[in-house]
Amino acid sequence: MKLGDQYKTQSKKETSSYPTNVWFRSLSKSNLLVIGFCFLFPSLLLAQKTTTNLKEEAQIQTFLKVTENIRCICLPSLPIQSCSFNMCAASSYIKTFIENRIKDGMKEEEIISKMENGFGTSVLQDPIVVMFQENGNQGMVDSIVYGFGPKILAKPDDTWINFTLLALGILGLFGIYKFGTRKKKESISTNTKQSLDDLKSTTEQIKNKIRKFEEES
Repeated sequence: MKLGDQYKTQSKKETSSYPTNVWFRSLSKSNLLVIGFCFLFPSLLLAQKTTTNLKEEAQIQTFLKVTENIRCICLPSLPIQSCSFNMCAASSYIKTFIENRIKDGMKEEEIISKMENGFGTSVLQDPIVVMFQENGNQGMVDSIVYGFGPKILAKPDDTWINFTLLALGILGLFGIYKFGTRKKKESISTNTKQSLDDLKSTTEQIKNKIRKFEEES
Protein backbone atom coordinates (compact mmCIF):
# COMPACT_ATOMS: atom_id res chain seq x y z
CA MET A 1 0.00 0.00 0.00
CA LYS A 2 1.28 3.41 -0.91
CA LEU A 3 2.05 5.94 1.77
CA GLY A 4 -0.74 8.25 0.55
CA ASP A 5 -3.34 5.43 0.57
CA GLN A 6 -2.35 4.48 4.11
CA TYR A 7 -2.86 8.01 5.39
CA LYS A 8 -6.20 8.31 3.55
CA THR A 9 -7.52 5.00 4.93
CA GLN A 10 -6.56 5.88 8.50
CA SER A 11 -8.04 9.38 8.24
CA LYS A 12 -11.27 8.06 6.74
CA LYS A 13 -11.76 5.55 9.58
CA GLU A 14 -11.19 8.18 12.27
CA THR A 15 -13.53 10.68 10.59
CA SER A 16 -16.38 8.22 10.01
CA SER A 17 -16.40 7.09 13.64
CA TYR A 18 -16.13 10.57 15.18
CA PRO A 19 -19.78 11.72 14.83
CA THR A 20 -20.96 8.33 16.19
CA ASN A 21 -18.80 8.71 19.29
CA VAL A 22 -20.04 12.26 19.84
CA TRP A 23 -23.67 11.11 19.55
CA PHE A 24 -23.07 8.22 21.96
CA ARG A 25 -21.53 10.48 24.59
CA SER A 26 -24.37 12.98 24.24
CA LEU A 27 -26.98 10.22 24.50
CA SER A 28 -25.37 8.82 27.61
CA LYS A 29 -25.45 12.21 29.34
CA SER A 30 -29.13 12.66 28.46
CA ASN A 31 -29.99 9.23 29.82
CA LEU A 32 -28.15 9.95 33.05
CA LEU A 33 -30.06 13.21 33.46
CA VAL A 34 -33.41 11.52 32.88
CA ILE A 35 -32.66 8.61 35.23
CA GLY A 36 -31.38 10.95 37.94
CA PHE A 37 -34.44 13.16 37.60
CA CYS A 38 -36.84 10.21 37.85
CA PHE A 39 -35.25 8.97 41.07
CA LEU A 40 -34.51 12.27 42.77
CA PHE A 41 -37.42 14.55 41.85
CA PRO A 42 -40.17 12.91 43.98
CA SER A 43 -37.90 12.58 47.01
CA LEU A 44 -36.70 16.18 46.69
CA LEU A 45 -40.24 17.51 46.44
CA LEU A 46 -41.54 15.53 49.40
CA ALA A 47 -38.43 16.27 51.46
CA GLN A 48 -38.76 20.00 50.96
CA LYS A 49 -39.33 21.88 54.22
CA THR A 50 -40.56 25.38 54.74
CA THR A 51 -38.50 28.23 56.08
CA THR A 52 -39.62 30.61 58.78
CA ASN A 53 -38.63 33.97 60.19
CA LEU A 54 -39.48 32.83 63.70
CA LYS A 55 -36.49 32.60 66.06
CA GLU A 56 -37.74 30.96 69.25
CA GLU A 57 -37.66 27.18 69.19
CA ALA A 58 -41.15 26.83 70.71
CA GLN A 59 -42.62 29.15 68.07
CA ILE A 60 -40.83 27.29 65.28
CA GLN A 61 -42.22 23.95 66.49
CA THR A 62 -45.73 25.44 66.60
CA PHE A 63 -45.28 26.77 63.08
CA LEU A 64 -44.14 23.37 61.79
CA LYS A 65 -47.06 21.55 63.43
CA VAL A 66 -49.59 24.01 62.01
CA THR A 67 -48.18 23.94 58.50
CA GLU A 68 -48.15 20.13 58.52
CA ASN A 69 -51.93 20.10 59.05
CA ILE A 70 -52.98 22.66 56.43
CA ARG A 71 -53.17 22.13 52.70
CA CYS A 72 -51.31 24.17 50.12
CA ILE A 73 -53.73 26.68 48.55
CA CYS A 74 -52.66 25.96 44.95
CA LEU A 75 -51.64 22.29 45.26
CA PRO A 76 -54.09 20.66 47.72
CA SER A 77 -52.24 17.36 47.44
CA LEU A 78 -49.34 18.88 49.40
CA PRO A 79 -49.18 20.32 52.92
CA ILE A 80 -48.58 24.06 53.00
CA GLN A 81 -45.26 23.35 54.71
CA SER A 82 -43.87 21.87 51.46
CA CYS A 83 -45.33 24.60 49.25
CA SER A 84 -42.70 27.13 48.18
CA PHE A 85 -43.29 30.67 46.89
CA ASN A 86 -42.54 29.50 43.35
CA MET A 87 -45.17 26.80 43.64
CA CYS A 88 -47.84 28.98 45.22
CA ALA A 89 -47.41 32.62 46.25
CA ALA A 90 -50.71 32.59 48.15
CA SER A 91 -49.52 29.78 50.41
CA SER A 92 -46.29 31.66 51.10
CA TYR A 93 -48.30 34.68 52.28
CA ILE A 94 -50.55 32.46 54.39
CA LYS A 95 -47.45 31.05 56.11
CA THR A 96 -46.40 34.59 56.98
CA PHE A 97 -49.91 35.21 58.30
CA ILE A 98 -49.56 32.09 60.48
CA GLU A 99 -46.23 33.39 61.78
CA ASN A 100 -47.96 36.63 62.79
CA ARG A 101 -50.59 34.68 64.72
CA ILE A 102 -47.91 32.71 66.54
CA LYS A 103 -46.15 35.96 67.46
CA ASP A 104 -49.49 37.15 68.90
CA GLY A 105 -49.43 34.14 71.21
CA MET A 106 -51.84 31.76 69.45
CA LYS A 107 -51.22 28.05 69.93
CA GLU A 108 -51.25 25.24 67.38
CA GLU A 109 -54.81 23.99 68.01
CA GLU A 110 -56.29 27.50 67.98
CA ILE A 111 -54.65 28.48 64.69
CA ILE A 112 -55.72 25.24 62.97
CA SER A 113 -59.28 25.67 64.24
CA LYS A 114 -59.45 29.30 63.07
CA MET A 115 -58.05 28.36 59.65
CA GLU A 116 -61.14 26.19 59.31
CA ASN A 117 -63.71 28.43 61.00
CA GLY A 118 -62.27 31.92 60.56
CA PHE A 119 -60.16 34.41 62.51
CA GLY A 120 -62.84 37.10 62.55
CA THR A 121 -62.58 40.77 61.68
CA SER A 122 -59.83 41.33 64.26
CA VAL A 123 -57.22 40.27 61.68
CA LEU A 124 -58.26 42.82 59.05
CA GLN A 125 -55.34 45.01 60.05
CA ASP A 126 -52.81 42.24 59.61
CA PRO A 127 -50.25 43.23 56.89
CA ILE A 128 -50.97 40.07 54.87
CA VAL A 129 -54.74 40.64 54.95
CA VAL A 130 -54.21 44.28 54.00
CA MET A 131 -52.01 43.17 51.09
CA PHE A 132 -54.72 40.79 49.84
CA GLN A 133 -57.27 43.61 50.09
CA GLU A 134 -55.08 46.06 48.20
CA ASN A 135 -54.50 43.49 45.44
CA GLY A 136 -58.24 42.94 45.10
CA ASN A 137 -58.12 39.35 46.37
CA GLN A 138 -61.29 39.54 48.42
CA GLY A 139 -61.72 35.78 48.25
CA MET A 140 -58.60 35.22 50.33
CA VAL A 141 -59.65 37.95 52.77
CA ASP A 142 -63.07 36.32 53.27
CA SER A 143 -61.48 32.88 53.70
CA ILE A 144 -59.17 34.19 56.42
CA VAL A 145 -61.91 36.09 58.20
CA TYR A 146 -64.73 33.52 57.88
CA GLY A 147 -62.71 30.31 57.45
CA PHE A 148 -61.50 28.10 54.63
CA GLY A 149 -63.73 25.24 55.68
CA PRO A 150 -62.85 21.65 56.64
CA LYS A 151 -61.07 20.93 53.34
CA ILE A 152 -58.17 23.15 54.38
CA LEU A 153 -57.39 20.70 57.19
CA ALA A 154 -57.66 17.45 55.30
CA LYS A 155 -54.59 15.27 55.17
CA PRO A 156 -53.09 14.97 51.70
CA ASP A 157 -54.48 12.00 49.79
CA ASP A 158 -51.82 9.60 48.47
CA THR A 159 -53.55 9.38 45.10
CA TRP A 160 -53.39 13.12 44.56
CA ILE A 161 -49.82 13.28 45.80
CA ASN A 162 -48.82 10.65 43.26
CA PHE A 163 -50.78 12.43 40.54
CA THR A 164 -49.12 15.75 41.34
CA LEU A 165 -45.65 14.20 41.35
CA LEU A 166 -46.38 12.37 38.11
CA ALA A 167 -47.63 15.53 36.37
CA LEU A 168 -44.66 17.60 37.53
CA GLY A 169 -42.29 14.76 36.65
CA ILE A 170 -43.67 14.48 33.10
CA LEU A 171 -43.31 18.22 32.57
CA GLY A 172 -39.75 18.10 33.88
CA LEU A 173 -38.82 15.12 31.71
CA PHE A 174 -40.29 16.78 28.64
CA GLY A 175 -38.21 19.90 29.32
CA ILE A 176 -35.05 17.82 29.78
CA TYR A 177 -35.79 15.88 26.56
CA LYS A 178 -36.26 19.05 24.52
CA PHE A 179 -33.13 20.62 26.00
CA GLY A 180 -31.05 17.47 25.46
CA THR A 181 -32.28 17.05 21.87
CA ARG A 182 -31.42 20.63 20.99
CA LYS A 183 -27.99 20.41 22.60
CA LYS A 184 -27.28 17.09 20.87
CA LYS A 185 -28.13 18.53 17.45
CA GLU A 186 -25.97 21.58 18.10
CA SER A 187 -23.09 19.39 19.33
CA ILE A 188 -23.25 17.02 16.33
CA SER A 189 -23.45 19.92 13.90
CA THR A 190 -20.49 21.70 15.49
CA ASN A 191 -18.35 18.58 15.78
CA THR A 192 -19.17 17.44 12.24
CA LYS A 193 -18.09 20.80 10.89
CA GLN A 194 -14.92 20.66 12.97
CA SER A 195 -14.29 17.11 11.79
CA LEU A 196 -14.60 18.14 8.15
CA ASP A 197 -12.22 21.03 8.74
CA ASP A 198 -9.75 18.67 10.41
CA LEU A 199 -10.10 16.22 7.53
CA LYS A 200 -9.40 18.96 5.03
CA SER A 201 -6.35 20.05 7.01
CA THR A 202 -5.14 16.43 7.35
CA THR A 203 -5.63 15.85 3.62
CA GLU A 204 -3.48 18.85 2.82
CA GLN A 205 -0.80 17.59 5.18
CA ILE A 206 -0.90 14.15 3.53
CA LYS A 207 -0.57 15.69 0.08
CA ASN A 208 2.41 17.72 1.23
CA LYS A 209 4.07 14.64 2.71
CA ILE A 210 3.43 12.62 -0.46
CA ARG A 211 4.80 15.44 -2.60
CA LYS A 212 7.87 15.68 -0.39
CA PHE A 213 8.34 11.91 -0.43
CA GLU A 214 8.08 11.80 -4.22
CA GLU A 215 10.54 14.68 -4.58
CA GLU A 216 13.05 12.95 -2.33
CA SER A 217 12.63 9.72 -4.26
